[in-house]
Amino acid sequence: MRAIWKGAVSFGLVSVPVKVYAATGTNDVRFHQVHEADGGRIRYKRVCSVDGEEVSYPEIAKAYETADGEQVVLSDADLDELPLSTSREIDVVEFVPREQVDPVLFNKAYYLEPERTALKPYTLLREALSETDRVAVVKVALRQRESLALLRVRDDVICLQTLLWPDEVREASFDVLSSEVELRPQEQAMAASLVESLAGDFDWDAFTDGYATAVAELVEAKISSGDVRRAPSAEDEGGDGEGAQVVDLLSALQRSVARAKEGRGEAGSTQGPAGGTADDGPDDASDDGRQDDAEASGGAPASGRRRSASTRTASTRTASTKKAPATKGTGAKASSAKGTAAKGAAAKGTATKASSTKGTATRRPGSTAEDGAPEKPARRTRKKSA
Repeated sequence: MRAIWKGAVSFGLVSVPVKVYAATGTNDVRFHQVHEADGGRIRYKRVCSVDGEEVSYPEIAKAYETADGEQVVLSDADLDELPLSTSREIDVVEFVPREQVDPVLFNKAYYLEPERTALKPYTLLREALSETDRVAVVKVALRQRESLALLRVRDDVICLQTLLWPDEVREASFDVLSSEVELRPQEQAMAASLVESLAGDFDWDAFTDGYATAVAELVEAKISSGDVRRAPSAEDEGGDGEGAQVVDLLSALQRSVARAKEGRGEAGSTQGPAGGTADDGPDDASDDGRQDDAEASGGAPASGRRRSASTRTASTRTASTKKAPATKGTGAKASSAKGTAAKGAAAKGTATKASSTKGTATRRPGSTAEDGAPEKPARRTRKKSA
């Protein structure tokens, strides 16, 4: 068992630290409300009767309705100001004879367990109640409400028995009982004889809950015969839950990735501005342009082998930053011509010579073009100074 409250029993100058445990509990077979057609759980929502919107717990307040239909709304701050005893004490008010307490006043029972250091005063209080055949009337604050209760002995345990307040017990007022009834002595004797024939000692272990037993047997019989069905999951019960939102988000991301891949494939098969078709997209074109730059600067001949996609990308970035120096007098115009040649190679997908109307980058004699034939050395031109 789990303690629901900790405090101390205080009577006179004696204080007994105790723990409080619930003494009773129900063992009924628990059922869920489901939709008979598909087994879906029945859910209840807190809906406002004015705007029809669902209301969360923090937005709910307590209200008292008057006889003429007016409402008095009480907030948590209002309730916190009420004079409620917050002490952790079970205060003994008086000791009364057991028979003076009507069992109809009994509400709920709890067990009191003493701390190890308080075993002696606990035992002393228990023995005093048993020998005097009295119960202790106490006041205790449980579950944020002050209650009237009794301390009584059951076996070797002190029980805390909460009581109903006087205004919570209804009076039995039946007019028919006020009528006079004449009973003959023979009838009274026969009734007394019947009582004696059924007399006995109370043994509550001899009684069982027949209905609960029958329900449990019915459930077990259906399980044994296979008359069961799998409860629907949260996704099956409805598509507006958190799980459904996660699934929708994943599917949307997957569609977005697929659409992006399709877009990249379409870009790689489009035609260039000069009417030619790029074999592998813009990477190959920039790679060819970089080869022309290397040849124009006197570097190694261009290779006909294709580089991988990652190498082409890195080469493209390097080619854009490193340009070959022009020969005597060509300077910036030769560099401009090489940029034009790279753009032309991107459109046609083949390596072309870097050329312009004003200046031409030179190639070393013996360099090899892409078609494999030796190329004649380009004539060097010198621009006359102005």
